[in-house]
Amino acid sequence: MTGLVCPVCRTEIRGEFQPNEFALLPPEHLEFLRLYIKVRGNLKEVERILGLSYPTIRARFEALLRVLGYEYQEVPEGPSPQEKEAILDALEKGQISAAEAAEQLRALKRR
Repeated sequence: MTGLVCPVCRTEIRGEFQPNEFALLPPEHLEFLRLYIKVRGNLKEVERILGLSYPTIRARFEALLRVLGYEYQEVPEGPSPQEKEAILDALEKGQISAAEAAEQLRALKRR
């Protein structure tokens, strides 16, 4: 970018400028981002304000992330129900003590 112009007073500034990713957003994405920030990242609140379904709001949010170049990174899930069940089964069968079961369950949560 080599220049900026004030739309009100027509003042011009010339030079080499490097716009950030937000300055390059299309207007619809910029408005969505402003609303998202205003409601502190609460997509349910964005849904309520815009009167659109949650899947539509979520799709718009994902589109905004793609435009910004942010990769989706899946959040690792916690322990599976089967892992917890195996610990409780071992406890029930007397294979481990209650203290051992409690420690194993705590260890699962820390993962």
